Amino acid sequence: MLVSGNLINLFDRTIRFGHLTIEQGRIHQITETGPEQPGQPYLLPGFVDAHVHIESSMLTPAQFARLAVVHGTVATVSDPHEIGNVLGIKGVEYMIADGKRVPFKFCFGAPSCVPATTFETAGATISVQDVEQLLGMKEIGYLAEMMNFPGVLHQDADVMAKIALAKAFNKPVDGHAPGLRGDEAQRYMDAGIETDHECFTYEEGLDKVQRGMHILIREGSAAKNFDALIPLLADFPDKIMFCSDDKHPDNLIVGHINELVRRALANGQELFNVLRAACLNPVLHYRLPVGLLREGDPADFIVLNNLTDFDIQQTVINGETVAENGVSKLPDLRSEHVNQFNCTAKTPTDFAVPAENAGVIRVIEALDGQLITNLLQVEPRIENGLIVSDPARDVLKITVVNRYQDAPPAVAFIKNFGLQKGAIASSVAHDSHNIIAVGCDDESLCMAVNSIIAAKGGVGAVSADAEHILPLPIAGLMTDVDGYEVASRYTVIDQFVKNELKSTLASPFMTLSFMALLVIPYLKLSDKGLFDGGRFAFVPVINSAV
Repeated sequence: MLVSGNLINLFDRTIRFGHLTIEQGRIHQITETGPEQPGQPYLLPGFVDAHVHIESSMLTPAQFARLAVVHGTVATVSDPHEIGNVLGIKGVEYMIADGKRVPFKFCFGAPSCVPATTFETAGATISVQDVEQLLGMKEIGYLAEMMNFPGVLHQDADVMAKIALAKAFNKPVDGHAPGLRGDEAQRYMDAGIETDHECFTYEEGLDKVQRGMHILIREGSAAKNFDALIPLLADFPDKIMFCSDDKHPDNLIVGHINELVRRALANGQELFNVLRAACLNPVLHYRLPVGLLREGDPADFIVLNNLTDFDIQQTVINGETVAENGVSKLPDLRSEHVNQFNCTAKTPTDFAVPAENAGVIRVIEALDGQLITNLLQVEPRIENGLIVSDPARDVLKITVVNRYQDAPPAVAFIKNFGLQKGAIASSVAHDSHNIIAVGCDDESLCMAVNSIIAAKGGVGAVSADAEHILPLPIAGLMTDVDGYEVASRYTVIDQFVKNELKSTLASPFMTLSFMALLVIPYLKLSDKGLFDGGRFAFVPVINSAV
């Protein structure tokens, strides 16, 4: 096969017209015939998402790939710790097997923190021995994000053993250290950790990149750090990568890493620096089997109309056209349904909060576009001896319900969801993936939770006269339904939450899913109670000392 166009060489930083000769899925020969020819197509290496949890798209790997290739993505560096928290090592093996069914290049990691903390109930544990087994597999390319940065700093035995195993297998170690700066950041890096996708300020990113860390600029459905971190690219082009971390299906049908490329160019960043972050750096750092437009490489590349619009005309993987003119050519595949969901229906009284000795209450302040939260101290609304939601002040009940066994729900309060009625709920609740819900009254809260229990996983929203649910029968995290249909159904629920229930968040379900993530400060809720990330300890909802 012969393909002609303007060839973008990311190593020499040149653009010259020429031809690719492709044989048996590889670039057999590159022939340059002259200078760039404006008006002709441009050929460049495909985009790589340098850190993503496929499960957060609510799609199986095969369905995720169908949507991603349309945007020029040919590979992902994928941490399967979401399904790992539900099903353990069998969940990781499930993701690998499903990904092999399509010609897309998934690089899966060995989850390093399952469960993420001892302060929550997960469905499984991935032990040091399990990590060793995973790292020994050729499909596992790295040790996935080491979220337990306190464990690194205090040299926890299991944490250090997992890092040592990655070094022994000569595989990279991914980081996760939001807000860590200075000497502590240096100690974290000295343990062998090489990346961080959690920087949320320029100053934090600069501190870490100057110390030699690779910084991943994240722009997902919930956490959006592009604007803060993109200035780093000009000075550290060899240390920057692009990632989404978590991408809901409605966002994935719109765009992927290609969106960050367009935004970076519009920001005034230099073309080759941008493409280095989007295409080259992840392949080199993770040693991915992804072609970079060199003779002998796999024939992985994308075809653009021009370098202004950056519209993807064609995506090619191993010499096979997998997307063309906005249409995916990957098959619509069904997958095995695996799950662990063992709790039974709740009653409204399960969510009651007695107002005994009520002073002020600790309230989680959710921040739109961020995973971090703040701690607020708020006067409670009390009715009939109970502390209740207060939609007028946007102080609503939040609950986390153990989905692996029957247990009393944990209940607290949260601000900034903006709901004026009804409730929303989800079994996507990082990292243990219990049921999480926010509601304006106990009846709605209970109804939303029970809809998730009945479906054995999903995302849903209810009001007095309507109920919507998108079932997620695979680990309570994913579905194998056609990705475009899932995106459409999810959009209906999302719009219902915003237009009917009046949520003010850009991505209410994605924000909801991180309100149980204890390793991201400051105040979060697990199935065991309200958790202060600063103290790394539980705190009562009622602060009677104030």
